[in-house]
Amino acid sequence: MIPRYTRPEMASIWGPQTRFKIWFEIEAHAADAQAELGVIPKEAAKTVWAKAKNATFNVDRIDEIERETKHDVIAFLTHLAEIVGPEARFVHQGMTSSDVLDTCLNVQLTRAADILIADIDKVLAALKKRAFEHKMTPTIGRSHGIHAEPVTFGLKLAYAYAEFSRARERLIAARKEVATCAISGAVGTFAQIDPRVEEHVAKAMGLVPEPVSTQVIPRDRHAMYFATLGVIASSVERLATEIRHLQRTEVLEAEEFFSEGQKGSSAMPHKRNPVLSENLTGLARMVRAYAMPAMENVVLWHERDISHSSAERMIGPDATVTLDFALNRLAGLIEKLLIYPANMQKNLDRLGGLVHSQRILIALTQKGASREDAYKFVQRNAMPVWRGEGDFLTLLKKDPDVKKLMTDAEIEEQFDLGYHFKHIDTIFKRVFGES
Repeated sequence: MIPRYTRPEMASIWGPQTRFKIWFEIEAHAADAQAELGVIPKEAAKTVWAKAKNATFNVDRIDEIERETKHDVIAFLTHLAEIVGPEARFVHQGMTSSDVLDTCLNVQLTRAADILIADIDKVLAALKKRAFEHKMTPTIGRSHGIHAEPVTFGLKLAYAYAEFSRARERLIAARKEVATCAISGAVGTFAQIDPRVEEHVAKAMGLVPEPVSTQVIPRDRHAMYFATLGVIASSVERLATEIRHLQRTEVLEAEEFFSEGQKGSSAMPHKRNPVLSENLTGLARMVRAYAMPAMENVVLWHERDISHSSAERMIGPDATVTLDFALNRLAGLIEKLLIYPANMQKNLDRLGGLVHSQRILIALTQKGASREDAYKFVQRNAMPVWRGEGDFLTLLKKDPDVKKLMTDAEIEEQFDLGYHFKHIDTIFKRVFGES
């Protein structure tokens, strides 16, 4: 985790104190279940809770033990015994390390997902507010980076809102998929521990029992989780890239907020650069990169190896922390985004009316021209305008083939900007409902 791109709430999920607290809760809940089943004394389970529930685990001491044992869970259990005393011998009975590690990881991932869902809600709120603010603000739509037909800026933001709504649904599904618990023993057979222990721990930790595990929870669940984060990151980058293009000097239809005292360049005092959206582009690349090792982690030897372990210790914190930061940065960027309708109109007018070429094409076919002829009539008048040689409307009115089929008034009617926006309300209702 890089402090520059880390928010405290998400970081705390992955801190050692939180991790050890979750490990303790898994062990203590398992002890409760074992006590109810008569496997260990009930007083022993009570003592575990009483002595360690509010304990602050000594991370340095655990690290010291691990340097000798070369085993993190054993190091923790040894330290727990130092806190609990003789009753600690009843802890971890019938369990294997992965029961603790995998269940803990899934608790952390579900908590991280809860934060990320709240982050997406912030992005959605910002997009919705600005989309309605500019619902009917005309701007040019572009395909291949080239002027196409008019859209509205609100519609651009509605696209993004719908995309992040899908992201939210995917993340909810990914959270559900990864929210499983395994307390099934050395190879998942429950040979040394009753399945009811797993059921008890799962309920206590807000998870569900893994239907079938080996020594580990199946990693296809985690692969889907991190792949979902990668897709969300791609949505972040798509919107960030749109903003970067719109802020280009030659376009300048929208711009990142530039605060008092902010500097854009160490060399050129005039610069106002899209640094936030460029930063988001870079962060998105990193989140996507974490999806690949998660997919490779699906492939483990037999009932378990630890080739996944080192990767997960990095990608778990880094992917969730990075996406958390990115989503919050994106929400703030949209909330403060500077939008320039006058420049949008200026750019709309830049091609001298060529954005209405399809309407002329359709109108000519409806007047009896073949599509091939209509396309030829329109294109031969469009190309001079493309080169800066005249105005599209004027040239059409002078074209003898066009004049045979359409009056001046009929040609002018095809240049109505509002025609393109007649279904904006319908689209907004589809995206936002009846709000």
